[in-house]
Amino acid sequence: MAKLLFAYDNPPGTKEISGSQDTLGIVMPGLNKLNYAGNYWPESIESVHDEAVLHWLEERLSLVTLGPRTQGYDVLADTHLTPAGAQALAEATENCWQAILNRDAAAFGAAFRRSFEAQVAMFPNMADAGVFQMIEQYRDVALGWKLSGAGGGGYLVLVSERPVERAIRVKARRRATA
Repeated sequence: MAKLLFAYDNPPGTKEISGSQDTLGIVMPGLNKLNYAGNYWPESIESVHDEAVLHWLEERLSLVTLGPRTQGYDVLADTHLTPAGAQALAEATENCWQAILNRDAAAFGAAFRRSFEAQVAMFPNMADAGVFQMIEQYRDVALGWKLSGAGGGGYLVLVSERPVERAIRVKARRRATA
């Protein structure tokens, strides 16, 4: 199903390919770590369906609405892709995954923030002055923050120990039980 959605989102002739993260996120239940090796589709997927982990994560993630992308938004207009940048993002991702599995909120927030910083270092157009102003509003209540998707709008995702005012709580989809 996810491959069909991915193909629909990226018909033949598509100039800028949308990532598979969105389509896989729509289709797959639980918490999933997508492991890429140079292709648009992950080489492997690690999944967690443990109720304690999912509940813990739901209690710590919130979404703050940023609004739609502006006309002409282009995340790829000014990229700085380097092996060091990719390594920083990969390490932050692995640290994030381990912190979630260990249910360590402080480590999760710190790794989440490092992931955001690594992405913005490579793709500066992901975050504009408005995003950084929004981050400042939540800096004292959030342990970490990141943008959903490729930035330019959408949601600011926050990691926190307590519910965040004016934010939407995240709910993980569970596997169907029969």
